[in-house]
Amino acid sequence: MEARQSRRNARHTEGLGFVIGALMLGMLLAALDQTIVSTALPTIVSDLGGLEELSWAVTAYILSSTVSTPLWGKLGDQYGRKKLFQAAIVVFLVGSALCGLSRNMGELIGFRALQGLGGGGLMVLAQAIVGDVVPVRERGRYQGFFGAVFAVSSVAGPLLGGLFVDHLSWHWVFYVNLPVGALALAVVSSVLPSGVERTRHAIDYLGMAFLGGATTCLVLMTTWGGTAYRWDDPVILGLAAAAAVLLALWWRAEKRAAEPVLPPRLFGLRAFNVASLVGFVVGFAMFGSLTYMPLFLQVVQGVSPTLSGIHLLPMMGGMLVTSIASGQIISRTGRYKAFPVLGTAITALGLFLLSSVHADVSALRLSVFLLVLGVGIGLVMQVLVIVVQNSVGFDDLGVATSGATFFRLIGGSFGVAVAGSIFTSRLTGDLERLSRTVRVPPGLERAVQSDPTAIRRLPPETATAFLAAYSDAIAHVFLYGAPVALVAFVAAWLLPEVPLRETTKEADLGECYGAVPTERSSLAQVERGLWRLAEADMRRDYYRRLGDLSGVDLPPGAVWLLARLGTRGRQSGAELAERAGVTVERGRPYVDLLVARGLIRRVGDGALELTPAGEQVADRLVAEAREGLGRLIRDWNPQEHPKLRELLHRLPGELLGSPADRPRDG
Repeated sequence: MEARQSRRNARHTEGLGFVIGALMLGMLLAALDQTIVSTALPTIVSDLGGLEELSWAVTAYILSSTVSTPLWGKLGDQYGRKKLFQAAIVVFLVGSALCGLSRNMGELIGFRALQGLGGGGLMVLAQAIVGDVVPVRERGRYQGFFGAVFAVSSVAGPLLGGLFVDHLSWHWVFYVNLPVGALALAVVSSVLPSGVERTRHAIDYLGMAFLGGATTCLVLMTTWGGTAYRWDDPVILGLAAAAAVLLALWWRAEKRAAEPVLPPRLFGLRAFNVASLVGFVVGFAMFGSLTYMPLFLQVVQGVSPTLSGIHLLPMMGGMLVTSIASGQIISRTGRYKAFPVLGTAITALGLFLLSSVHADVSALRLSVFLLVLGVGIGLVMQVLVIVVQNSVGFDDLGVATSGATFFRLIGGSFGVAVAGSIFTSRLTGDLERLSRTVRVPPGLERAVQSDPTAIRRLPPETATAFLAAYSDAIAHVFLYGAPVALVAFVAAWLLPEVPLRETTKEADLGECYGAVPTERSSLAQVERGLWRLAEADMRRDYYRRLGDLSGVDLPPGAVWLLARLGTRGRQSGAELAERAGVTVERGRPYVDLLVARGLIRRVGDGALELTPAGEQVADRLVAEAREGLGRLIRDWNPQEHPKLRELLHRLPGELLGSPADRPRDG
């Protein structure tokens, strides 16, 4: 009997493992492509040219993945997530292949936008599919794995990009996605079930289009203003006017939309506005640094792409450690305001320290500066989602969480664009001044701006002067970033510190780390937090306490058995034993005890069912479990929300009698 049960459990676990593995592969690819390209960019620019367009190789991916995320989520709910996930993989792989084949920066930027379109679908749909294939009780554990994927990809991305460039070529930064993505597509196509419940949505197409268009215009304006065009040029003024018109149209569309992508009422909340501003700055600082620090390391200091990835580890590691630590402290203490205040101050300090870098800065000194910046950003990451989730009502919980993530991602887009504008403008001015003091061959200034590696072919004295110009331009990227971080520091003092709700004391790492699109309903957010709390509670002798609270004088194993029959109805002894992960013989004493008490009876074919007296006891157990769950979400006022009342009615049936919490009392 035990052997058969083990084989069944192994087959189920193996099938689920294939699905989860494929989903994690898809998400890993999409998350890696946010950062893996950073250490490859100097080499890409030296091959394709277009240094002034370098920032858009990052911005295009972040922008398209961010804007497309809500659409992928809604379409997946409406038409089936399997088909949409397959489509996202195909779009991502086509974009990856075309990126590797790019012949100039213009092509690369366009194909990166296509790749980001697929990447947004991979990230949001993978998280949603977990809810389709994993039993509710086990979702928290599996979704925790996905949070780890985001964290690992953010740390490992720059290092992997450097390794591919050094040992293969920059093309393999994109080509590596093809075999891994094809494997994920094959597994998803053959193993992932497609028959899941679908939900109709009134998709806010206009809101998404207007918001995406306005954001693109603003990013283009900040990229071209003062570099490709004067600030008073008709092109820049036209982009500003177009952005203003599109924002006005977006605001009007959101007021009329049945399911707005970003409800205007959220902007009436101080907590949401401040958290969005601080999140914007966090994204600004993180992605601006990730894009231009490898350029400094490889061009100015002459290190390899791999070593430039290693140099970034203090920043990425500091972000990861402080992000996790701050989340745990907030969860235990319920206090959070100190973290964004301290974090933004440290971020400003880190950016200011990095503004002093020069060609001869030591590796240790640079690592300390990057660590300071990473610690500052990490202290803020967890807080922003927690603040927003605890400042809105139930109806806005899902969209507010998505909104907080959206502004961090858009901040990353602006950060890279503004950093590129500052760098290009400063470098152009430095090279013009340099040409008046150092004799250089005709056309060399333009060549150096297009291909940084041209500096290595210069005479030593001339090369030193050009490297100083590059170093100065990159240092100014960080210098101008420091005041932006100080604005966030001032804003952080305005964050209200409200009591934390039980289900949102701790945000998921995947929602907080790096640039991770989030698209989850309000009900799913509460249910996720409730399961996390319930799982922790059930590891602490739950069935003994449940029996005591219900006035049931039975051992925990018998309480588990009663709860299982009360929520699932008649079952055979073999089914119950398999569910509990024990042999029939081991469970027999509890059955005999309940039969002797007149609470269950044996019927034909070895089945067990509750007696009328047993039904009354089981009802008390279920009612007490429901009451306990209700206490965990009472700060959401479930009596005012039918969806929460339905959740409380449904959850005890999924919670009680799970094999994961079977009492180990022999």
